[in-house]
Amino acid sequence: MLKKNIELNEKRILVTGAAGFIGANLVMELVGRYPYCKIMGIDNVNNYYDIRIKQYRLDEVAAVVSVDDQFELVRGNIADKALVENVFSEFKPDIVVNLAAQAGVRYSIENPDAYIDANIIGFYNILEACRHSYDDESGYDGVQHLVYASSSSVYGNNKKVPYSVEDKVDNPVSLYAATKKSNELMAHAYSKLYGIPATGLRFFTVYGPAGRPDMAYFGFTNKLVAGDTIKIFNYGNCKRDFTYVDDIVEGVIDVMQKSPDENEDRVKYKVYNIGNNAPVNLLDFVDILQQELIAAGVLPEDYDFEAHKELVPMQPGDVEITYADTSALEEDFGFKPSTPLREGLRAFAKWYKMYYGVKRNQ
Repeated sequence: MLKKNIELNEKRILVTGAAGFIGANLVMELVGRYPYCKIMGIDNVNNYYDIRIKQYRLDEVAAVVSVDDQFELVRGNIADKALVENVFSEFKPDIVVNLAAQAGVRYSIENPDAYIDANIIGFYNILEACRHSYDDESGYDGVQHLVYASSSSVYGNNKKVPYSVEDKVDNPVSLYAATKKSNELMAHAYSKLYGIPATGLRFFTVYGPAGRPDMAYFGFTNKLVAGDTIKIFNYGNCKRDFTYVDDIVEGVIDVMQKSPDENEDRVKYKVYNIGNNAPVNLLDFVDILQQELIAAGVLPEDYDFEAHKELVPMQPGDVEITYADTSALEEDFGFKPSTPLREGLRAFAKWYKMYYGVKRNQ
């Protein structure tokens, strides 16, 4: 295992995408675990999905902050260079966790501009701010570690499984995937040119309470509750490496504490997969989901699940399987996700009942 070289408890941590699914959960864990750290979040709280869920997450963050100045949110877009420069100038972060991005594979087909703004221009602004972050007058040494979100989508339709960070990722099947691969290339270049220690994390199908409504488990639930039919793509022959959000957060915090050593190219740069290392067939997944929705009282016990599912062909931009080789993360940090799928979906189902109520729109 690697020896950690960053103590988070007294650090100034910038989290972009702080109202997002992973971002809000990360902030909550950091303020609870490290009471002397200071966290600034950036989020434009856009309407890509229901803003009320983002506000719910921010309320949850506020509820666990015990020190008045421990967390502050800046509402703005990382594509706004002046805003990013001002945040870095005023806050002077030691650690930057860039989770802000326009997510979603299918949305990128119809709305490419959103991905270029957030995922390319926005990430460039973060890199530039890290590059110029030092301040001799105040004694600020600059950003010690940039941790940023990549995605399992960079693997495209790679046939070799499980996916390893050593695999070539030159054939994206969506613009979203292409922007995430671009982030990795940009971070590597800035690390090489300007000495910015950077670690990229390829997330695999993150799920859990208060997650993104555009994700399959959430969308399926909404449709089942409304009495609509859910479409299961590739006739159910897809597999996903579902990873519970608490496990993701634990992995991110581990990585934050270890600025990369120089590699053979004399670059302080690393990329890791964070996944469950156990892909699940979509038909099995939706079967467990509906069982837990019934158990939580979201759906009635006599719900006719078979009448509400349809097997359909693969959609453009989708891939048949996501499967993470997480051996590097386990070797370097001793980290391995531990939440079983049923347990994670049970937590989601209970949250859904609490948030929306029982048997909505039936």
